[in-house]
Amino acid sequence: MSQRNSKAAKTAARERLRVEREKQAKKEKAKRQVIVAGSIVAVLAIAGGIGFAVMQGNKPSYWEAAKDDKLVAPKNTTGENNTTVTLGKDSAKKTVIAYEDSRCPVCAAFEQTVGPTVKKDLDAGKYKLQYVGATFLDKNLQGEGSKNALSALGAALNVSKAAFWDYKEALYSTKWHPEETSDKFKDDAYLIKIANTVPELKGNSAFQKDVKDGTFDKWALDMSQRFDDNKYGVQGTPSFVVDGKKITGSDGQNAPSTVAEWNSAVDKALKG
Repeated sequence: MSQRNSKAAKTAARERLRVEREKQAKKEKAKRQVIVAGSIVAVLAIAGGIGFAVMQGNKPSYWEAAKDDKLVAPKNTTGENNTTVTLGKDSAKKTVIAYEDSRCPVCAAFEQTVGPTVKKDLDAGKYKLQYVGATFLDKNLQGEGSKNALSALGAALNVSKAAFWDYKEALYSTKWHPEETSDKFKDDAYLIKIANTVPELKGNSAFQKDVKDGTFDKWALDMSQRFDDNKYGVQGTPSFVVDGKKITGSDGQNAPSTVAEWNSAVDKALKG
């Protein structure tokens, strides 16, 4: 092989090697660019995710936002923000204020035990009952069932006082009332299922729409505020007040839990 041909071969080889290195360098550069771009996207995604999470965290919850909604009050209500619900005969001279939370198991036990006696007293005109709904168990136990059930009770009240009473009775029944830690009342479908056991509410499309739309959510919050702001020192449920004084059972602290205790306490309060 001539020296010329040898040099030419070497030159060609070096050229091929240079071209190959340039190709490899371009590949490595492109790879680095993809990695950097991916890292930037990942960082932006994380930052965006954190920003979205912070934004969502600062965004008021549905029920917090509902406080600023326009008030829509049920029929059969009076007083400030239409949060006075009075049951019984207008001719009754005395009024028993009843404080209840729909998730409260003690309220359910009271309704199951003493509720029929209270209803009989109301029908007889022995006293009127002023209902005040509370929702503090939603905060204590986490959830929204108390608020949602109270709104549904507003929808029942919008139908009639009788529907309200019968629905309240159904919510507290052994069949439908959930465990205290269960938030089943947050489910509109469950509330409607219970309502279908009440003659006036069974298949009542207007009632069902009000429950699903949350028509009386703002009203429920205003009603709950009445419990929070009560001036009688009531902090738990069930609680009952006559002429500004709480009535209690035999222990002198808690609400009456039997028919005998209720009759005794109420008769004494009505004479006062």
